[in-house]
Amino acid sequence: MKCILIDKPEGHYQSHLTEVDEASLPSGNVTVQVHYSTLNYKDALAITGQGPVVRSFPMVPGIDLAGRVIESSHPAYRPDDLVLLNGWGVGEKHWGALAETCRLDGDWLIPLPSRLTARDAMAIGTAGYTAMLCIMALEKAGARPEQGPVLVTGASGGVGSFAVALLARKGFEVVASTGKLDERDYLKALGAREVIDRAELSQPGKPLARERWAAAVDTVGSHTLVNVCAAMRYGGLVAACGMAQGLDFPASVAPFILRGVHLIGVDSVMCPRDTRVRAWERLAAEVDGPLLETIAREITLAEVIETAGDIMAGRLRGRVRVKIA
Repeated sequence: MKCILIDKPEGHYQSHLTEVDEASLPSGNVTVQVHYSTLNYKDALAITGQGPVVRSFPMVPGIDLAGRVIESSHPAYRPDDLVLLNGWGVGEKHWGALAETCRLDGDWLIPLPSRLTARDAMAIGTAGYTAMLCIMALEKAGARPEQGPVLVTGASGGVGSFAVALLARKGFEVVASTGKLDERDYLKALGAREVIDRAELSQPGKPLARERWAAAVDTVGSHTLVNVCAAMRYGGLVAACGMAQGLDFPASVAPFILRGVHLIGVDSVMCPRDTRVRAWERLAAEVDGPLLETIAREITLAEVIETAGDIMAGRLRGRVRVKIA
């Protein structure tokens, strides 16, 4: 099978497109022919070696897939079933989806929603799924459009793009923060009411700032998340799901104690199955073809390594879907 393989012979980190015998596949009770995968920020970190994503070598990256079951000893799946995967450490600890074939634990899979093709599902991928998890978390905490504007940081990225579009479609006034102000028209087309420069939020700030937003989706972390929390309105809600700026959180407790701000962590990797299914059912109902064509671009497996470098250099917007089979 063809795949992207990451290895570290004699300490030299390398990624390349190659062929390996399917006998090399790790253990699992479901074997899937991969139709489409994606290229996420985490995949780019793994492929370029710029982040400690890969836990063992050799490793096939790829945290998302949509495809067809070839073999299964799992009670929930039979050959020819169409399935979907996001996360669970695949592409980090277990060989992933940037390959023609995957062997997986069936508990990690969910059925592909009937209203989505494999191609459409991977235009959404972990990015769109994570954005929906953030929106579900904000809704559960009581966020409503009439409460005021909602900020989305890292708005031109995959999670950010979907968050902007999905929130706008629900009637929220969306403010998009981005370091790519030349993508203003793209973000406005997705539904952003206002676009601001990420420089307003990315430097160390005060414990409390002027109250600006009723809710936020943060994909960036570090000083940006700190400044977002500091500028929330009383009782504001922040869904945090990313760390593009960093893992640190050099914050004050002031927003949480003096303004009752709620900081909600959103994890897509180990998210329980029933929540995954609900998120994907909503995505199937709320996302359409024109939106996916606006947000996603498509590449082949042979273009993955070069494109991973483009992601790390900040040269891309939106989503990258990878056609495998």
